[in-house]
Amino acid sequence: MYCTNCSNEIDEKAVICPKCGSATPLYLENEKANDSGSIGWGILGFFQPLIGFILFLVWRKEKPKSAKMSLIGVGISIATIIMTYVFLFALFVYYIP
Repeated sequence: MYCTNCSNEIDEKAVICPKCGSATPLYLENEKANDSGSIGWGILGFFQPLIGFILFLVWRKEKPKSAKMSLIGVGISIATIIMTYVFLFALFVYYIP
C-alpha cells in the first residue's frame, strides 16, 4: 500500500504513515466505526452549549453522528432558554401588577 500524502510504500496494517505522519484509509475506517452518535454528546451539548457547538465544528467531517448529536443538544438548550425567557416575560407583563 502507498501513502496518499507522500506516496511512500507503507505496511498494509499501518494506521499512519511512518514517513509523513498522515492518516491512512485504515485509520479513517476505524474512526468512522467508532462514531456511535451517543446520547451523551447531546446531553453535553445541552448543558454546555458552547462546548457542544465547538465539538460539532471539530467533528462534522470525521464523526458526523456524534457531531449531529452535540448540535441537537445545543439546539434544545437554546430553545429551552428562549422559551424560559418568553415565559418569564409573559409572567411579569401579564400576571404581576
